[in-house]
Amino acid sequence: MVLVFEPDDPGEGPAVFRLRLSADPDNSRLHLQQGRLHRGKGPTGPFFRRLEEELVGARLKSLTQVRADRLCLLEFQDTPGGAPRSLLAELTGRHGNLVLLERADRVLDLLVPPPAKQETPRLVKGEVWSPPPGRSYDPESTPSIEESFELPEEPPPGVLQGHAPLAPLSWRVENSLGSAASQRDLAAARKKLRKRVERKLARARSLLGGLQKKLEACGRSERVRLDGELLSANLHQVQRGAKFVELEDWYSEGSPARRIEVDPRRSPKENAQLLFDKYKKLERSKVELPSELALAEERVEALSQLLERANDQSNDPEQVDSEGVSQGLLDPPQQADPRKRKAPAPRVPYRTFTTSTGVEVRVGRTAKDNDALTFKHSNGNDYWLHTADAPGSHVVLRVGKGGGKKGRVVEPAHEDLIDAAHLAVHFSPLKEASKASVHVAPCKLVHKPRGAKPGLVTLSGGRNLEIRMQPDRLARLLRPSRGQ
Repeated sequence: MVLVFEPDDPGEGPAVFRLRLSADPDNSRLHLQQGRLHRGKGPTGPFFRRLEEELVGARLKSLTQVRADRLCLLEFQDTPGGAPRSLLAELTGRHGNLVLLERADRVLDLLVPPPAKQETPRLVKGEVWSPPPGRSYDPESTPSIEESFELPEEPPPGVLQGHAPLAPLSWRVENSLGSAASQRDLAAARKKLRKRVERKLARARSLLGGLQKKLEACGRSERVRLDGELLSANLHQVQRGAKFVELEDWYSEGSPARRIEVDPRRSPKENAQLLFDKYKKLERSKVELPSELALAEERVEALSQLLERANDQSNDPEQVDSEGVSQGLLDPPQQADPRKRKAPAPRVPYRTFTTSTGVEVRVGRTAKDNDALTFKHSNGNDYWLHTADAPGSHVVLRVGKGGGKKGRVVEPAHEDLIDAAHLAVHFSPLKEASKASVHVAPCKLVHKPRGAKPGLVTLSGGRNLEIRMQPDRLARLLRPSRGQ
């Protein structure tokens, strides 16, 4: 992405600066963009649409290096929504990312979301940003942001006086990493074009081969008509259910035996009519096929030439692709409608399982998630379970709204409680035990002491459930699980 901004005091001219922020896995970088910009084709991604909504027209307040690492924070004010926004560039090699932040460094959106199966993602929408792991760079050996972008007193070696780049370090980064990224993108575009042309060429050759076989069949049309004549004259010799009939061929020298294939499901007269219909079709094809063959041969030739141009390293693949589309040899590249894309499902702090009777059971993922599950993602009448003699995940057996009337708690089915208790033991250090004790209480009786660490709660009621672990029951619970 490229941010375009104007300084508060442009001086004599309307100075405009372009800042390149790239989270490319192979060439993540930040520098002043001084070369030509190439706007990408296709629809804008959801993250960049969000940036347009939040930052277009905003004022860049500051640009700061974070933790002397490859992390850069851009703070904006006077945003379209009025609230301050920050854009954090994590340019950490193969894990580069761009993160949009609101007040208190809470994550609003991010370019690369965490993997769905990741247990404890570092970046979560709505949570406070935390830095990536790894050692920090030595600030004494790394040029600061100000040094990287300042105007040099003397031009770099090989650059004429008066033609020095605005920021020499940016200029070097742009010419090295930018060039490598351009070459990689060019190679990817050429490979994609080559595959598109090869697919079209294979189909064109297949069509040409089919037309040539059809033309060969047309050369035998007269023989098809004669077979129809033979069959019409010898209908009485065709036995019911036969797949062929052998007749004396009056139209060949010496009248040899002629074997004629027939459809056993049809009458002899219908089979003769099929041969006459086939003859007429072949005769019509004789007239139409030459022009169709010529067109097919021309298309194969044109696509072969297009493939040669696609393989030529001196040609621009984008231009070759555009020419192929304009000539009707290639289809225009399909572009997905961003409005039809499904937004990724928000992360929930629990896994979901189902009991044998179809009741939902939720299991917390982490200590922090345990608190969220128990106090934000459950109802008072749901049942809370936890191993009595060991730490572990909070488990909530859903009863649902309306389960109890006038404050009364409805006891869930015993089998459902046993299933939920198995999950509580499995997601604890006691998972290998043959038997265990599990706390069971309505969620309304579970409380969070002030200042307690994540996952620590107290109970004002409930009971202990002693269970003997059943491997088959546990296997059934884990098999249909969702949200793993």
